[in-house]
Amino acid sequence: MKWRRVGVGLLLGLLTSVPALGVIYIGDQLAGLTFAPFTIFEFMTRVLPGAVVTLTIDLMVTVITGLNLGPTAETAKLAEQAMALVQFIIAGGLLGVVLAWVGNRGSWRRLPLWGLAGGLVLLLVAMTAEIAMGSDNLVLAIIWLAAVLGGWGLALGWVLREALFIQAETPDAEGRRTLLYLGGAALLALVTSAIGLAAALRERMPVAQEEATPTPIGPSSADTSGPAASPPEPTLEARIQPVAGTRREITSNEEFYRIDINLRPPSVDGDEWRLSVAGLVDNPRDFTLNEIRALPAQSQYITLSCISNQIGGDLISTSRWTGVRLVDFLDEVGLQPEATALYIESADGFYETVVMEDMMDPRTLLVYEMNGEPLPVEHGYPLRIYIPNRFGMKQPKWIVRMEAVAEEREGYWVERGWSRTAFVRTTSVVDVVADQQTGDQLTTIGGIAYAGARGISRVEVQVDDGPWQEAQLRVPPLSPLTWVQWRYEWPAQPGRHTARVRAYDGTGELQVLEDSPPHPDGATGVDSFDFRT
Repeated sequence: MKWRRVGVGLLLGLLTSVPALGVIYIGDQLAGLTFAPFTIFEFMTRVLPGAVVTLTIDLMVTVITGLNLGPTAETAKLAEQAMALVQFIIAGGLLGVVLAWVGNRGSWRRLPLWGLAGGLVLLLVAMTAEIAMGSDNLVLAIIWLAAVLGGWGLALGWVLREALFIQAETPDAEGRRTLLYLGGAALLALVTSAIGLAAALRERMPVAQEEATPTPIGPSSADTSGPAASPPEPTLEARIQPVAGTRREITSNEEFYRIDINLRPPSVDGDEWRLSVAGLVDNPRDFTLNEIRALPAQSQYITLSCISNQIGGDLISTSRWTGVRLVDFLDEVGLQPEATALYIESADGFYETVVMEDMMDPRTLLVYEMNGEPLPVEHGYPLRIYIPNRFGMKQPKWIVRMEAVAEEREGYWVERGWSRTAFVRTTSVVDVVADQQTGDQLTTIGGIAYAGARGISRVEVQVDDGPWQEAQLRVPPLSPLTWVQWRYEWPAQPGRHTARVRAYDGTGELQVLEDSPPHPDGATGVDSFDFRT
């Protein structure tokens, strides 16, 4: 009987956590109050050992890629959010177990008070996370969570007392249980409807982002400038055509991969936002977004890749970014001779150091526009940085502070065991093998190759165990900083086949062919594609 009560406590704890979760979500969606499950999860990812976080990241990417569950970045974020919700629900189940055990020990009459105490313990965990994460409206958030979590614990204790410990011979016991079940069902229905309404209203709420007039996006050199400017229009138009199904040369803002340390991107008010510049500079000051936009701008097409990207993965994208050259910006504040690096902090708590080589690179930009539109919230609005030849882990988004320092400091991911330099690895991918053969019985194979600012000089394709054959490159690329599309025409033979690809960077160096995982320096190996003709 006692173990059955513990099992029921677990079940009711799990079930009642769902309405509590819904109420917290409603407060988040309709009133902008904190969503504690996400805050707690993000707090845990920051305090857990780097090896644990890295193992989780690698496992998620491997499962998503291996099972072809969808776009890696989007699916990974959904998985992380699901983990945060499950974590909260499990906490509810554990609270139910503890309350059932307390009731078995003879304190069942005070179970509502014990439940209230349990809810306040959860509140303490949530408060710790909220304070550590620097949540806005902290006092209001704590009051709100105290009401929800305390009320949930109180209700769970009452339900367990009524369901498990009121004597069955009580005349109205059966009616009481029926009332409990009906009330629970009604509450779940109410919460579900409210969540749907909240989500619908949320979708209609405008994003706090500065207005700008979008510009048409296409392979164009007219809207680029600087050392990474695109080739002339006639040159671009004369290039070979990519194989249908090859990833597009320019990635839309919606499809551009997003990897960061947040379950949801931080919401920054562009009107209130300030960039604080301090440290070893002559003129420390705060900049508004309009002041940064007023500085001479430079646009360039770039490819950005995540260090967690696996061979053949989709955590790599290309777009046109516009901003002010970092070297020009530093002239505004007067970089002192003692400064050797730039320490950057973000609104989400991320931090990284830009070394002098990258600070002085005329291609390094403080970016405020992406593909002709204000930098999207998901990609760092109002300001982020772009650095050639580095993986995305070295390039903070949602920048709020810069400090010129005398010595390089370790960044967020460096402290967690990832590469200190994060130099881009040469990689090549088979995107597609055309379903239909050409009139000459040739099967077309296409994909991309990328080596950062080093460029690509050669791509070779191997089908089955045949010799490596040179592919055609769609050159010149859109800019010296982007991937190169390639195509190869293979004399078709009936049956099952495997195509492999390898690339040489602009210096003639072959990509690393040995397989290695993304951690700590980026994945290496040869991409392959199985197909039938």
